[in-house]
Amino acid sequence: MTSNVEIRSDMVSSKHNRSISGSVTTAARSTARRPDPAILDGPVLPMLLRLAAPTILVMLAQTGVNVAEAFYVGLLGTPAMAGVAMVFPVFMLMTTMSAGGLGSGVASAVARATGAGRQEDVDALVLHAVALAVLMGAVFTGAMILGGPFLYRAMGGDGTALQAALRYSLAVSAGALPLWVVNLLAGALRGHGNVRLPAKVTLVGALLLVPLSPLLIFGIGPLPGFGIAGAGIAFALYYLGAAAVLLRALLDGGGGIVLRRGRLSARLFGDILRVGIPAAYTTVATNLTVILVTAAFGHFGIAALAGYGIASRLDYVLIPLLFGLASAVLTAVGINLGAGRGGRARRIALTGAATGFAATQLIGLVVAVQPDWWLRLYTDDPAVLAAGWGYLRVIGFAYGIFGFGFVLSFAGQGAGRLLWPVCGVSSRLLIGAGFGWVAVRDLGVRMPGLVWVVAASFATYAALNAIVLLQRTTWHRPD
Repeated sequence: MTSNVEIRSDMVSSKHNRSISGSVTTAARSTARRPDPAILDGPVLPMLLRLAAPTILVMLAQTGVNVAEAFYVGLLGTPAMAGVAMVFPVFMLMTTMSAGGLGSGVASAVARATGAGRQEDVDALVLHAVALAVLMGAVFTGAMILGGPFLYRAMGGDGTALQAALRYSLAVSAGALPLWVVNLLAGALRGHGNVRLPAKVTLVGALLLVPLSPLLIFGIGPLPGFGIAGAGIAFALYYLGAAAVLLRALLDGGGGIVLRRGRLSARLFGDILRVGIPAAYTTVATNLTVILVTAAFGHFGIAALAGYGIASRLDYVLIPLLFGLASAVLTAVGINLGAGRGGRARRIALTGAATGFAATQLIGLVVAVQPDWWLRLYTDDPAVLAAGWGYLRVIGFAYGIFGFGFVLSFAGQGAGRLLWPVCGVSSRLLIGAGFGWVAVRDLGVRMPGLVWVVAASFATYAALNAIVLLQRTTWHRPD
């Protein structure tokens, strides 16, 4: 009799526990943060601009820091400028691969999980992002230390310019790991629709970096200057601080998503990497293009190398503007496809691409007509200025089509469809770098011809990315 009572009691307790468990699960699901209603239903352009504005502000601040740093380095002389020009493509490879490569994979996975209401996956993806950041940060640190000397020599560096490149590169490598942590966590937050937290963290850090960089480069009072290495040290300190703040915020759940302990999942890594690997390839191919084109300009002497390096920095001013807009497009496309709203996702992609074209073409026209407004920020050397003029007076007219293609490549990432973005960036590599290198080395093409080859590579890049808009299966078959 007692046994039967105990059994019934256990059955009641079990049912009660299941009821409580079900209530807890239901409550947990009910607290899952739903997407911003404006992303799913609001007017497209205002929604994109609102999402893009904090990221653009931060990217502009970071670009301002880069411009200021280039000014400070310019005070050290032409060899220092040439040394930074050699390291800069490697630095941008690391930055764009973490923010727009694997970072886009993180953002796309989080956005699609958010749109589908899978909050547990959203939180778990943060842990996977940190794991990837640690791995890739270690890889880049080792590569810059061990492979830097060979790369910079291959790019035409020698003498004092090579020594400057090596000192700067070694200092920058110390910031590789925290840079990856910051950019992958920022990607997770943007994918969830939270653009304010990463914006605040990086903006404050950038504002602190402006006075810190010249102090470390030139010194003050008893504090010795480290020369060109000081610029790299300031960069590393900036990302260390930003990584610490973001990690603390996500451990506390302050960003709407939570970094918590858990098991790593092949499924979630796959969710990130099926977009992140092709997106990372696009950043690798883009920066490899820049490295090879830089090497091609190096055939024409140190003045040409420095002039191209200064002029092409404007390319990297446009990229932050485009990245802010494109990351908003990626988030909005991913969330809408996750929610089964493919038609709206396609409208978002088209609106974003048209906006990117208009903004970058306006800037391009200004510098094509008045290149001195940009070039004389860095130098008054006539030979360096002549090389920069030759670049901007042609490439300025191609910036709009580059902006159009860039935004559409991120739309493809948000949709999880990377075929045409990969083809587009491959065409830039084959035409701009491959044919450009052959034209200079074997066909006797001079600097003006090389610039036109680079412009042609922009056109093919945009045309191939535009095919994303025409693929109905992309926009009418949500993941």
